[in-house]
Amino acid sequence: MLQLKECYFFDSLNSEEIKELESISKKVSYTKGSILFYEKEEAESLVLLIEGVVKIYKTDLKNNEVIMRRFRAPTLVAEMATFEEIPFPASASFETDGTVIMIDFKRFKERFMDKPGIAYSIIKSLSRKVKNLEEVIDLNIVLDTTARLAKYIYENEAILDELKNYQIAEDLHMTPETLSRTLKKFSVLGLLEKGANGYEIKNIEGLRVLFE
Repeated sequence: MLQLKECYFFDSLNSEEIKELESISKKVSYTKGSILFYEKEEAESLVLLIEGVVKIYKTDLKNNEVIMRRFRAPTLVAEMATFEEIPFPASASFETDGTVIMIDFKRFKERFMDKPGIAYSIIKSLSRKVKNLEEVIDLNIVLDTTARLAKYIYENEAILDELKNYQIAEDLHMTPETLSRTLKKFSVLGLLEKGANGYEIKNIEGLRVLFE
């Protein structure tokens, strides 16, 4: 089984429809560091991430990765490119071992796109992507370094356990040194506490004050 029924995107489908969807889908497993797709590659499949963490990134003129977003299962990845039938606007690779379900989009469009439950799930997914973009703009243009990190931690309380410091710095487009200084500042203010395994939140509401 491809686990499609367990995914909320397709929970409105009946058993026969799920079987039909499975017939145009394939499950693919990846190891950490594997490329899911490259920028400018043709988007021919609907990509459903069901296990793992994927980072979306672009490469600058100096061949440095610029992290756009990280996605955790379950979620559709880069579905806008697939719907618009344009090449992927960025590259994607796995930061953990992971699994995706590749769905033949041409056949999916012919058979399932007119179903209200599917359409609603897709609208919700695209809405979340718009919200993600708004967050990126807010974090990287509107807020200063202190407010940016405070908001990031406040809205993602588990992030200090889930990501390494360099990954957090990548998400916030700041240097690791700047991140380290700001984390220490939060510790001095009593907002965070550094333990053997990294920082822990001590005053969540105090973080909120820094960005509101």
